[in-house]
Amino acid sequence: MVVLNRIYTRTGDDGDTSLGNGARVAKHSMRVTAYGTVDETNATLGLARLHAGGDLDAALARIQNDLFDLGADLCRPEMDKDKDSEYPPLRMAETQVDRLEAEIDAMNAHLQPLRSFILPGGSALSAYLHLCRTVSRRAERLTVELATMEEVNPAAVKYLNRLSDWFFVAARVANDNGTADVLWVPGANR
Repeated sequence: MVVLNRIYTRTGDDGDTSLGNGARVAKHSMRVTAYGTVDETNATLGLARLHAGGDLDAALARIQNDLFDLGADLCRPEMDKDKDSEYPPLRMAETQVDRLEAEIDAMNAHLQPLRSFILPGGSALSAYLHLCRTVSRRAERLTVELATMEEVNPAAVKYLNRLSDWFFVAARVANDNGTADVLWVPGANR
């Protein structure tokens, strides 16, 4: 159980922070940058939820929880030591990726195929979901870069890849199932 009774600790005043395994690293390390951007994705998702309701809001709430799981996964390096840990770390699971895929398929089944790229916008919810999409795409790029330097759970990378697709399809759903999508018109302002 997490107990946060003191918010500031002063332990990071010299520019480093603790990972989930207790190791101290620079706050600008790639691992901290990756899970920090996952946290940023979660914050943008909180803005989107201000405009969501019903089943979509419930799905967004599940994703917010998943993003905390993902941050917990990324802040614990050395996956090969998981089996020896007194307290095994939380890791993303393929079932979370599978759930996103099933939800994408279910939402997309009600949408007309795109014949043009779309611009972020339409409804407020759609615009915020596009913001979530772009921030999650950045989190994915950073996590993939981290994976070139250190071990990263493959399910974490897959989850981020599917998540940006999920946000794209959900943004279309939020635009009256795509009927209010704002279409790109190539060269329209020449």
